Amino acid sequence: MDLGLTGKIALITGGSDGLGRATATRLAAEGAKVAISARRADHLNTVAAEIAAETGADVLGIPGDVTNSQDCTAMIAQTVDRFGGLDILVNNAGASAAYLLEQVSDSDWQTDFDLKVMAAVRLCREAIPHMKARGGGSIIQASIGGGKAPKGGQLPTSLTRAAGLNLTKSLAQQYAPDNIRVNAICIGFLKSAQWDRRAGDAPVDDLYAKMAANVPLGRVGEAEDYGDAVAFLCSERATYITGTSVNVDGGMCPVL
Repeated sequence: MDLGLTGKIALITGGSDGLGRATATRLAAEGAKVAISARRADHLNTVAAEIAAETGADVLGIPGDVTNSQDCTAMIAQTVDRFGGLDILVNNAGASAAYLLEQVSDSDWQTDFDLKVMAAVRLCREAIPHMKARGGGSIIQASIGGGKAPKGGQLPTSLTRAAGLNLTKSLAQQYAPDNIRVNAICIGFLKSAQWDRRAGDAPVDDLYAKMAANVPLGRVGEAEDYGDAVAFLCSERATYITGTSVNVDGGMCPVL
Protein backbone atom coordinates (compact mmCIF):
# COMPACT_ATOMS: atom_id res chain seq x y z
CA MET A 1 0.00 0.00 0.00
CA ASP A 2 1.43 3.34 -1.06
CA LEU A 3 1.34 5.67 1.95
CA GLY A 4 1.99 8.77 -0.15
CA LEU A 5 5.00 9.83 1.90
CA THR A 6 7.46 10.24 -0.96
CA GLY A 7 9.04 13.68 -0.77
CA LYS A 8 7.50 14.54 2.60
CA ILE A 9 9.78 16.22 5.13
CA ALA A 10 9.84 14.88 8.68
CA LEU A 11 11.52 15.78 11.96
CA ILE A 12 11.69 13.13 14.69
CA THR A 13 12.94 14.01 18.15
CA GLY A 14 14.65 11.28 20.12
CA GLY A 15 15.43 9.81 16.72
CA SER A 16 18.75 8.08 17.28
CA ASP A 17 17.61 4.96 19.13
CA GLY A 18 14.72 2.63 19.72
CA LEU A 19 11.31 3.91 18.75
CA GLY A 20 12.62 7.10 17.16
CA ARG A 21 15.14 5.26 15.02
CA ALA A 22 12.51 2.74 13.91
CA THR A 23 10.22 5.61 12.94
CA ALA A 24 12.94 7.42 11.04
CA THR A 25 13.85 4.25 9.18
CA ARG A 26 10.24 3.57 8.22
CA LEU A 27 9.56 7.11 7.00
CA ALA A 28 12.84 7.14 5.08
CA ALA A 29 11.99 3.80 3.48
CA GLU A 30 8.67 5.31 2.39
CA GLY A 31 10.53 8.06 0.53
CA ALA A 32 10.43 10.86 3.10
CA LYS A 33 13.29 13.24 3.79
CA VAL A 34 14.07 12.81 7.46
CA ALA A 35 15.73 14.87 10.16
CA ILE A 36 16.44 13.19 13.48
CA SER A 37 17.40 14.95 16.68
CA ALA A 38 19.05 13.71 19.87
CA ARG A 39 21.61 14.93 22.38
CA ARG A 40 24.64 12.74 21.52
CA ALA A 41 26.03 14.28 18.33
CA ASP A 42 28.48 11.54 17.36
CA HIS A 43 25.98 8.74 17.85
CA LEU A 44 23.25 10.75 16.14
CA ASN A 45 25.32 11.37 13.02
CA THR A 46 26.35 7.72 12.86
CA VAL A 47 22.70 6.63 13.00
CA ALA A 48 21.67 9.19 10.38
CA ALA A 49 24.34 7.82 8.03
CA GLU A 50 23.24 4.24 8.72
CA ILE A 51 19.58 5.00 7.98
CA ALA A 52 20.57 6.84 4.80
CA ALA A 53 22.68 3.88 3.67
CA GLU A 54 19.91 1.41 4.45
CA THR A 55 17.07 3.33 2.77
CA GLY A 56 18.73 5.56 0.20
CA ALA A 57 16.96 8.54 1.74
CA ASP A 58 18.28 11.97 2.64
CA VAL A 59 18.72 11.88 6.43
CA LEU A 60 19.94 14.78 8.57
CA GLY A 61 21.15 14.58 12.16
CA ILE A 62 20.50 17.66 14.30
CA PRO A 63 22.10 17.54 17.77
CA GLY A 64 19.98 19.19 20.41
CA ASP A 65 18.12 18.97 23.70
CA VAL A 66 14.34 19.34 23.51
CA THR A 67 14.25 20.85 27.01
CA ASN A 68 16.19 23.83 25.65
CA SER A 69 13.95 26.34 23.86
CA GLN A 70 16.75 27.58 21.60
CA ASP A 71 17.55 24.02 20.54
CA CYS A 72 13.88 23.45 19.67
CA THR A 73 13.93 26.52 17.44
CA ALA A 74 17.16 25.36 15.82
CA MET A 75 15.78 21.87 15.11
CA ILE A 76 12.92 23.28 13.08
CA ALA A 77 15.08 25.91 11.38
CA GLN A 78 17.78 23.45 10.34
CA THR A 79 15.22 21.00 8.98
CA VAL A 80 13.59 23.73 6.90
CA ASP A 81 16.93 25.10 5.74
CA ARG A 82 18.09 21.67 4.56
CA PHE A 83 14.91 20.35 2.99
CA GLY A 84 12.85 23.43 2.19
CA GLY A 85 9.91 22.92 4.53
CA LEU A 86 8.29 20.63 7.08
CA ASP A 87 5.35 18.25 6.72
CA ILE A 88 5.68 15.88 9.69
CA LEU A 89 6.71 16.41 13.31
CA VAL A 90 7.07 13.43 15.63
CA ASN A 91 7.44 14.53 19.25
CA ASN A 92 9.06 11.30 20.35
CA ALA A 93 11.73 12.36 22.86
CA GLY A 94 11.08 11.27 26.41
CA ALA A 95 11.99 8.81 29.13
CA SER A 96 9.92 6.78 31.55
CA ALA A 97 9.67 8.18 35.07
CA ALA A 98 7.28 6.15 37.23
CA TYR A 99 7.27 6.72 40.99
CA LEU A 100 4.98 7.25 43.98
CA LEU A 101 3.99 10.82 44.80
CA GLU A 102 6.28 11.13 47.80
CA GLN A 103 9.25 10.01 45.72
CA VAL A 104 8.94 12.84 43.18
CA SER A 105 10.64 16.14 44.02
CA ASP A 106 9.72 19.56 42.65
CA SER A 107 12.79 19.34 40.44
CA ASP A 108 11.66 15.96 39.09
CA TRP A 109 8.25 17.41 38.24
CA GLN A 110 9.79 20.37 36.42
CA THR A 111 12.24 18.19 34.50
CA ASP A 112 9.50 15.86 33.30
CA PHE A 113 7.21 18.73 32.37
CA ASP A 114 9.97 20.39 30.36
CA LEU A 115 10.81 17.13 28.58
CA LYS A 116 7.32 15.91 27.73
CA VAL A 117 5.08 18.97 27.62
CA MET A 118 7.01 22.18 27.01
CA ALA A 119 9.22 20.51 24.37
CA ALA A 120 6.13 19.54 22.41
CA VAL A 121 4.59 22.98 22.87
CA ARG A 122 7.70 24.73 21.58
CA LEU A 123 8.29 22.39 18.66
CA CYS A 124 4.65 22.55 17.56
CA ARG A 125 4.68 26.34 17.81
CA GLU A 126 7.76 26.50 15.59
CA ALA A 127 6.61 23.81 13.15
CA ILE A 128 3.02 24.82 12.47
CA PRO A 129 3.74 28.00 10.45
CA HIS A 130 5.88 25.92 8.07
CA MET A 131 3.12 23.31 7.76
CA LYS A 132 0.59 26.03 7.00
CA ALA A 133 2.86 27.31 4.23
CA ARG A 134 2.83 23.84 2.64
CA GLY A 135 -0.94 23.43 2.85
CA GLY A 136 -1.04 21.11 5.84
CA GLY A 137 0.91 18.61 7.86
CA SER A 138 0.86 15.94 10.54
CA ILE A 139 2.01 15.99 14.15
CA ILE A 140 2.41 12.85 16.26
CA GLN A 141 2.74 13.01 20.03
CA ALA A 142 4.27 10.05 21.86
CA SER A 143 2.28 9.08 24.94
CA ILE A 144 1.37 6.11 27.13
CA GLY A 145 -1.84 4.39 28.16
CA GLY A 146 -1.29 5.77 31.66
CA GLY A 147 -1.99 9.22 30.27
CA LYS A 148 -5.59 8.08 29.78
CA ALA A 149 -5.96 5.51 32.57
CA PRO A 150 -3.31 6.17 35.23
CA LYS A 151 -2.29 3.72 37.92
CA GLY A 152 -0.58 4.46 41.20
CA GLY A 153 3.17 4.72 40.99
CA GLN A 154 3.29 6.21 37.49
CA LEU A 155 4.12 9.79 38.44
CA PRO A 156 5.18 12.15 37.01
CA THR A 157 4.89 10.53 33.57
CA SER A 158 1.18 9.69 33.70
CA LEU A 159 0.36 13.32 34.48
CA THR A 160 2.64 14.89 31.88
CA ARG A 161 1.47 12.43 29.24
CA ALA A 162 -2.13 13.34 30.10
CA ALA A 163 -1.19 16.96 29.42
CA GLY A 164 0.25 15.85 26.08
CA LEU A 165 -3.04 14.18 25.17
CA ASN A 166 -4.87 17.40 26.00
CA LEU A 167 -2.42 19.27 23.77
CA THR A 168 -3.09 16.76 21.00
CA LYS A 169 -6.84 17.34 21.08
CA SER A 170 -6.50 21.11 21.48
CA LEU A 171 -4.17 21.50 18.51
CA ALA A 172 -6.21 19.11 16.37
CA GLN A 173 -9.27 21.27 16.91
CA GLN A 174 -7.47 24.55 16.35
CA TYR A 175 -5.55 23.61 13.22
CA ALA A 176 -8.00 21.33 11.41
CA PRO A 177 -9.00 24.26 9.12
CA ASP A 178 -5.33 24.46 8.10
CA ASN A 179 -5.26 20.76 7.20
CA ILE A 180 -2.84 20.04 10.03
CA ARG A 181 -3.67 16.75 11.73
CA VAL A 182 -2.54 16.01 15.29
CA ASN A 183 -2.68 12.54 16.83
CA ALA A 184 -1.08 10.64 19.69
CA ILE A 185 0.27 7.12 20.00
CA CYS A 186 -0.03 5.56 23.45
CA ILE A 187 2.60 2.87 23.79
CA GLY A 188 2.82 -0.03 26.18
CA PHE A 189 5.77 -2.40 26.43
CA LEU A 190 7.90 -1.99 23.31
CA LYS A 191 11.52 -3.05 22.93
CA SER A 192 13.82 -0.07 23.29
CA ALA A 193 17.19 1.05 24.60
CA GLN A 194 15.74 2.00 27.98
CA TRP A 195 14.84 -1.64 28.68
CA ASP A 196 18.35 -2.70 27.67
CA ARG A 197 19.69 -0.30 30.29
CA ARG A 198 17.27 -1.51 32.95
CA ALA A 199 18.22 -5.13 32.34
CA GLY A 200 21.79 -4.30 33.36
CA ASP A 201 23.98 -7.39 33.23
CA ALA A 202 21.01 -9.76 32.93
CA PRO A 203 19.80 -10.91 29.48
CA VAL A 204 17.24 -8.39 28.22
CA ASP A 205 15.19 -11.24 26.72
CA ASP A 206 14.56 -12.50 30.27
CA LEU A 207 13.19 -9.09 31.18
CA TYR A 208 11.00 -9.05 28.09
CA ALA A 209 9.63 -12.49 28.96
CA LYS A 210 8.57 -11.23 32.40
CA MET A 211 7.01 -8.10 30.92
CA ALA A 212 5.10 -10.14 28.34
CA ALA A 213 3.14 -11.85 31.11
CA ASN A 214 1.27 -8.55 31.60
CA VAL A 215 0.42 -8.09 27.92
CA PRO A 216 -2.85 -9.59 26.60
CA LEU A 217 -1.19 -10.46 23.27
CA GLY A 218 1.53 -12.26 25.22
CA ARG A 219 4.60 -10.46 23.88
CA VAL A 220 6.55 -7.25 24.12
CA GLY A 221 6.13 -5.20 20.97
CA GLU A 222 8.84 -4.28 18.50
CA ALA A 223 10.04 -0.73 17.92
CA GLU A 224 8.84 -1.21 14.34
CA ASP A 225 5.26 -1.58 15.59
CA TYR A 226 5.45 2.05 16.71
CA GLY A 227 7.20 3.18 13.53
CA ASP A 228 4.51 1.56 11.40
CA ALA A 229 1.75 3.31 13.36
CA VAL A 230 3.47 6.68 12.98
CA ALA A 231 3.92 6.17 9.25
CA PHE A 232 0.25 5.33 8.78
CA LEU A 233 -1.06 8.26 10.81
CA CYS A 234 1.20 10.65 8.88
CA SER A 235 0.22 9.21 5.52
CA GLU A 236 -2.25 9.98 2.77
CA ARG A 237 -4.20 6.92 3.94
CA ALA A 238 -5.09 8.64 7.23
CA THR A 239 -6.20 12.10 6.12
CA TYR A 240 -9.53 11.83 7.98
CA ILE A 241 -7.93 10.95 11.31
CA THR A 242 -7.12 13.75 13.74
CA GLY A 243 -7.46 14.50 17.43
CA THR A 244 -7.27 10.88 18.49
CA SER A 245 -4.94 8.58 20.40
CA VAL A 246 -4.07 5.09 19.21
CA ASN A 247 -3.01 2.40 21.68
CA VAL A 248 0.00 0.42 20.46
CA ASP A 249 0.32 -1.76 23.52
CA GLY A 250 -0.82 -5.33 22.82
CA GLY A 251 -4.13 -4.65 24.59
CA MET A 252 -2.74 -3.40 27.92
CA CYS A 253 -4.60 -0.09 28.25
CA PRO A 254 -8.02 -0.63 29.90
CA VAL A 255 -9.65 2.20 27.94
CA LEU A 256 -10.01 2.95 24.24
